[in-house]
Amino acid sequence: MNPHRHGWKRFTALALSLGLASAFSAVTRPNFIFILSDDLAQGDVGAYGQKLIQTPNLDRMAREGTRYTQGYCGTTVCAPSRTSLLTGLHMGHSPIRANREIQPEGQKPLPAGTFTVAKLLKTEGYATAAIGKWGMGMFDSTGSPLKAGFDHFFGYNCQRHAHSYFPTYLYHDDRRIELAGNDGNKGVEGKGPIYAQDLIAARTLEWVRAHKDAPFFLYYAITLPHATFQIDDQGLYRNKPWTAQQKNYAAMVTRLDHDVGRLLDLLRELGLDKNTLVMFSGDNGSSFDPKSEIGRLFDQTMGGRLRGFKRSMYEGGLRQAALSWWPGTVPAGRVSEGPWAFWDYLPTVAELSGAKLPAHVKTDGHSLAPFLKGGPAPVRDSFYWELHEGGGSIQAARWDDWKAVRNGPSQPIELYDLKTDPGETMDLAATKPGLVAKAESILKSSRVDDSDWPLTDRKPAVKKKQ
Repeated sequence: MNPHRHGWKRFTALALSLGLASAFSAVTRPNFIFILSDDLAQGDVGAYGQKLIQTPNLDRMAREGTRYTQGYCGTTVCAPSRTSLLTGLHMGHSPIRANREIQPEGQKPLPAGTFTVAKLLKTEGYATAAIGKWGMGMFDSTGSPLKAGFDHFFGYNCQRHAHSYFPTYLYHDDRRIELAGNDGNKGVEGKGPIYAQDLIAARTLEWVRAHKDAPFFLYYAITLPHATFQIDDQGLYRNKPWTAQQKNYAAMVTRLDHDVGRLLDLLRELGLDKNTLVMFSGDNGSSFDPKSEIGRLFDQTMGGRLRGFKRSMYEGGLRQAALSWWPGTVPAGRVSEGPWAFWDYLPTVAELSGAKLPAHVKTDGHSLAPFLKGGPAPVRDSFYWELHEGGGSIQAARWDDWKAVRNGPSQPIELYDLKTDPGETMDLAATKPGLVAKAESILKSSRVDDSDWPLTDRKPAVKKKQ
């Protein structure tokens, strides 16, 4: 038996028997909620400078908590980024380093025995739920959320299935819930009587209400505003002189904001706000080229301040709209430039909950507990990312304010000074050979070879004969 858990149970029994309510409340363990948005760009949120899309609840969350300008995702597509968040591993050690589809439904599953934040907290007596989108293994596989430490799941398991906001079914745990009348269309013209986020948001609030009297962990993986651009109500943007895609996208971001606000309001109503750490982030950068219909109108790069987007190793793909909120503990109104990454979440939760990581569990992260409370960001040797997409592999590393990008194992290393050039416009590799050598060493030493994820160059496109 876990000695920490055993000691907690004995203390609880003693406190209740003696009526020591004040002593009990003083050591109550915090709840944890991580809200993960799908493909949201930093520049989509008002607190980061967005002017056209309204995000009043996220802006309020930033005012009441801390906003991070250098919060990094696990990597720049869905499944591996989410794996990093839950396992505390960066892409050099992650069991999932790309979106890899499995037919007819699902993605490459997490391996058997994968340790997660949910497993850590479940052994400590926390109720655990994953609601929204999973994408790390179907229910009959080793990667089922119900085998990854979650007591409850509701939403989409498969990422491809989540491309429709009017799906013909969702999952309640491992049981299919049919949604009569929805067409399951993955195009903008999708329609039906049930918008999936309505059910997902309602289930989230219902689950929190049901578990308000004991510690809980909620992984709330909202699909909005991931393509396709389907919304049941364009709302504020209906009469804007924009395209249908632009109106839908703006409405999706505002709908995301609305549902975050509903959850924070519920925590206040239940008196849980001062005992719950809520963190919010996108899972990767925008899915739009800055010159696209969406990127151009909404200026997702914030005037070109960040380069790149989803599936790139530049800051626009890796930096997220990232917030933390815990009234009375997380400083209100703070804007922090301290860098952190998804793989820091597991050790952070371990420290704040008092849980001990099993001896066999390794993490690449650092606890953010002092940082979240107003202290400096953790000191570390480096950050590391890789991605295996499009028939090839790309890598990036950061140490201090230096950033290295390599767009294929045979490609040259690019070097940027993020302190003076966060937009990564000036490649300094030719003038900094010593730093390029250091980057080469980090890119090599930060990863463990895996037969599933070999480093390969992308093959050039074959030109069709005229």
